[in-house]
Amino acid sequence: MPLRFDPQRLKQLVTAVFAAAGSQPPEPERIAHYLVESNLVGHDSHGVIRVASYVQWLREGKVLANRSLNVVLENECLAVVDGQFGFGQTVGEAAVRLGIAKARRQGVSVVALRNCGHLGRIGDWPALAAESNQVSLHFVNTSGAGLLVSPFGGIERRLSANPIAAGVPMPGTWPLVVDISTSSVAEGKIRVALNKGVAVPDCCIIDSQGEPTNDPRVFYANPPGAILPFGGHKGYGLCLLADVLAGALTGNGCTAPGVTRLSNGMLSIYLDLNFFGEEKSILDEVQRFVRFVKSSRPATPDGEILVPGEVEELSRARRLEQGIELDDTTWSQIVQTCRTLNMPEQAVAACIGKQ
Repeated sequence: MPLRFDPQRLKQLVTAVFAAAGSQPPEPERIAHYLVESNLVGHDSHGVIRVASYVQWLREGKVLANRSLNVVLENECLAVVDGQFGFGQTVGEAAVRLGIAKARRQGVSVVALRNCGHLGRIGDWPALAAESNQVSLHFVNTSGAGLLVSPFGGIERRLSANPIAAGVPMPGTWPLVVDISTSSVAEGKIRVALNKGVAVPDCCIIDSQGEPTNDPRVFYANPPGAILPFGGHKGYGLCLLADVLAGALTGNGCTAPGVTRLSNGMLSIYLDLNFFGEEKSILDEVQRFVRFVKSSRPATPDGEILVPGEVEELSRARRLEQGIELDDTTWSQIVQTCRTLNMPEQAVAACIGKQ
């Protein structure tokens, strides 16, 4: 039976976890913000289910607390930066803000980020740029620790999930944010299914012999299964492209075997609307186009046409009112993590407060 939690209290607990684990302010609050935000907008795969693994990586030295960006090279429009294996919520946000600042001055910028801890939900980054009235495009890879996906026509894992995200501002409402994994399902969603004890959707994963399966346990078996690229050869092509752009260009390295430390690379492009003509007319055209798309007759009598970003905002409104659901396994993992950090159980209970 799922448990419901107040989002603000859940954020307080996650903040306390990372403070106890060694992060200094404002890093604990920042990590908590992005993890709980993922739950709020309906992407539980990148939410607080990550708390236990993040703390474990910190203990093992696979991610480092309190890191800052190291600028490898830079000019007015371009920066290559090294995250020094810091938390993605810290160095990833810093890289995005650097790109926003450069585009605000020059109209366009490119930031190549390497050696970054898990960047979380990639849709957070175009949403952040949209707050500054900037369009942005982001390609992400994992240099090998995220070896998850089989190539089109193959069985064995050779690729990462390699998400691609883009955002367009829409003043007065949510931004248009497209955030897709180039695999048919994000690995985190398989983990959510495993914790809940439910099946994975059809046509997402195969076993070690290449046979389709819905059992999430098969994916983590020995020998393991693999995730399929979405859309066959089309998703496979995008997956390869993202790996090259986020791996080779950034210096993070493309997906390779034998890597044990998770490292995200991200190539980001920012466009400031002020340099593309009258900002109001551009945004008015975006909103006109969205209204036109949404005016299509729905496929079912009670159906509704939604556009990217809208589903997340509907989820946020619902979960702010009703609370965030966590399955027993995920909650137990968080509680156990708190215990390993010697956090008093009374403090955990007071911090979380079930709805």
